[in-house]
Amino acid sequence: MKNSSLYEGEVYHHRLHPVRHQFRYRLYLLYLDLSELDQVFANRWFWSARRAAPFRFDRNDYLEPHNLPLNKAVKQHVAAETGIELTGPIRLLTQVRHFGFAMNPVSFYYCFDEADEQLEVVLAEVTNTPWGEKHVYVLLRDPDSPSSWTRPQLKQFHVSPFMGMEQQYQWCIQLPTNELKLSIENYEEGTHLFSAGMKLQRLPITGWNLSKMLLRYPFLSGKVIAGIYWQALRLWWKMVPFHPHPQRTHQPD
Repeated sequence: MKNSSLYEGEVYHHRLHPVRHQFRYRLYLLYLDLSELDQVFANRWFWSARRAAPFRFDRNDYLEPHNLPLNKAVKQHVAAETGIELTGPIRLLTQVRHFGFAMNPVSFYYCFDEADEQLEVVLAEVTNTPWGEKHVYVLLRDPDSPSSWTRPQLKQFHVSPFMGMEQQYQWCIQLPTNELKLSIENYEEGTHLFSAGMKLQRLPITGWNLSKMLLRYPFLSGKVIAGIYWQALRLWWKMVPFHPHPQRTHQPD
């Protein structure tokens, strides 16, 4: 497994306005070269990409159309959105299913050039809770800064009922190495409202490291789901303004 790995570290959220609210927690994620899926999970009792297993990569949890292999679906999506024809490897930063539960607030597809030296595009596949809807943001690289870049983007998708839609994102992306960093900032009318990000350290995928992750984070999907609702309750208690889902508030005439 030349290119796939584990990443372990910390996720943080920091809300700055209208009230201050922050939290952080530890987790691990898989960084999967999509050409190595079968190799990564081969001969591992508790892991699989093909059969039922306690910890499973399920193709249907990711980018449509599901009848295509995931790498082809990514290439198709990028070509349709940007006109770019990807020719290099594609690597997915994600959390696989734990005991049948899938919980990925966001998965990232790192799309490299043919020489596997620079990022061409990063896709951020966002899932909202509890609606289970998905949206994909396409983040093009900065040719003047190939290993690290910042990209502004208008918010296009309802995620949190404690965040309005009239916002702009500022994505900060870095080339994954032994350390993986990425972050997003939310702005509204020039005011910095919110920051979130990850700081992770790379680990090789070995039987020992996979076992350590299972012992440290046996119910990670459930922890993420519970954390979302717990933080929502805390925001409600702090009387942060509530923003209903914009597509579910329309009343027929």
